Amino acid sequence: MIDFACKRFEIEEIIRCGFGLSKADYNILVTLMRRGSGLTTKELAHELKLDLSTTQRSVKKLFEKDIISRSQFNLPSGYLYKYSIKDKDAIKDKIMVIIRGWVSGVETSVRNW
Repeated sequence: MIDFACKRFEIEEIIRCGFGLSKADYNILVTLMRRGSGLTTKELAHELKLDLSTTQRSVKKLFEKDIISRSQFNLPSGYLYKYSIKDKDAIKDKIMVIIRGWVSGVETSVRNW
């Protein structure tokens, strides 16, 4: 919990807001962090009780934001993607850059007030 003046922020709110994540996106991120191994969208949807299409949109967003990685496994009838969390320290560094940007914006606003 982060206490700022008259408002308290949960870390989930900071991460979600910073990366522009929905609740489903965040839950997938946390699940991948907790599991540590690659999961398919079908496995994620089943574990989190989400629609497959919601899971696929969330995974696409997390992948495009370079928060998760994707490994392709070739099958006799096609291929299968498994998703894993990128390096947690790298994700922390990304959120810190976002937070520093917020702080800079607040400082500028206060100076110009």
